[in-house]
Amino acid sequence: MHTFDVQSIELDAPFADAFRYLANPTTLPEWTHAFTAADDRQATMMTPHGAVQVGLRVDASEAHGTIDWAITFPNGAMAKASSRLIPHGGKSIYTFVLETPPRPLEELEGALAEQSRILADELAKLAQCLTSRERLGIA
Repeated sequence: MHTFDVQSIELDAPFADAFRYLANPTTLPEWTHAFTAADDRQATMMTPHGAVQVGLRVDASEAHGTIDWAITFPNGAMAKASSRLIPHGGKSIYTFVLETPPRPLEELEGALAEQSRILADELAKLAQCLTSRERLGIA
């Protein structure tokens, strides 16, 4: 059973603009499926069982190009999302490491595959968001 997935996408945005966008938790609802609201301390996540308030911490380093999120669920379970952004000419390459979601063992079968499909959609949406912002001059 696979326990992680790594996906990358080229973003049509300069590194500094893409980094600012990604490191800002309030943009998560613009490009992710799970978050409907987020700030630098908490977020509202949509789950199969409805909306849930979770703790959210963003650890970002522009010098290293890392943007990582720590999510704390109401039951105390934690999840991490790790990503890296690198400059690529006038564009950027964004890499996201997806780990198996924190679920009971009996619920894991297929969970990573489903999350991987969702991540692919989210990365495509992220690219659209950044391209739109660049075209509008709102980076």
